[in-house]
Amino acid sequence: MSSATWIFCTTARALKLDVPLIEVTPVTASAAFERALPVVPLGLPVTAAPGKPDATSAPAAIASIRRAVADVLAGDAAAVVTNPIAKNVLYRSGFAEPGHTEFLAKLAFEATGKPVQPVMMLWSPELAVVPVTIHLPLKDVVGALTLDLIVSTGRIVARDLRARFGVAHPRIAIAGLNPHAGEGGALGEEDRDIVAPAIARLQADGIDAVGPLPADTMFHERARAGYDVAMCMYHDQALIPIKTLAFDHGVNVTLGLPFVRTSPDHGTAFDIAGTGTADPSSLVAALALAARLAATVKTPLIPA
Repeated sequence: MSSATWIFCTTARALKLDVPLIEVTPVTASAAFERALPVVPLGLPVTAAPGKPDATSAPAAIASIRRAVADVLAGDAAAVVTNPIAKNVLYRSGFAEPGHTEFLAKLAFEATGKPVQPVMMLWSPELAVVPVTIHLPLKDVVGALTLDLIVSTGRIVARDLRARFGVAHPRIAIAGLNPHAGEGGALGEEDRDIVAPAIARLQADGIDAVGPLPADTMFHERARAGYDVAMCMYHDQALIPIKTLAFDHGVNVTLGLPFVRTSPDHGTAFDIAGTGTADPSSLVAALALAARLAATVKTPLIPA
């Protein structure tokens, strides 16, 4: 029994849960579910206790992500579903990427030789949102927001909504950066000079994109009925509405990759790890969406 499996079993016993584990290979995992939770051993020592990551946590987490991507690209698994990672723990071990998404893009490039632009989409039945800029201080957003970035993001969103979500004619509502979408330049020139020309270019591509729209009127129920996804200019502009509407079942989906990847839309919650009180709803939703998307796309989406 690997050390990680032993830790899991110890935690299950402490919580009085009957969760048998079985060590498998990826190709035999599905047959094991009826009798046990299948685990693919990595052969790495893991000594961390639940909620208390130590020096062994980072190598095991990184190796798990690498193995999952390799198995999917090899055809031995259908999709990658990641649990939250503690980025500060990975950084201390020399992890160079800002986060999960960027690391997945790097692995895709290593495997295919083709650069990819990963796009974060937060999806729920109520609302889907895409932040064009992601983990940036608000003061840096304007400098990072370019016409080309908005256009490339919109193209990936439209492509993957068609290819993976089965939306024949995706409708993309694009938020303005400034209050009231800039009021024609009176409240900031970025919407007039950057966002609007990007939308025009997407429309010239045949993409049903509208905007820039005032973000404060985009997310009520009647407005949401008019689009399939909202593209927003920065992190909180996108994530506040979806976490308000779908906190327990929102799913993080990475578009633009040559494989399906989802994850729960929450963090590590070390304060309740190992207590048996965590809500699995978002992970269940991530697994269900990954299965749905993997069934839609039978071949990898390799960027052109």
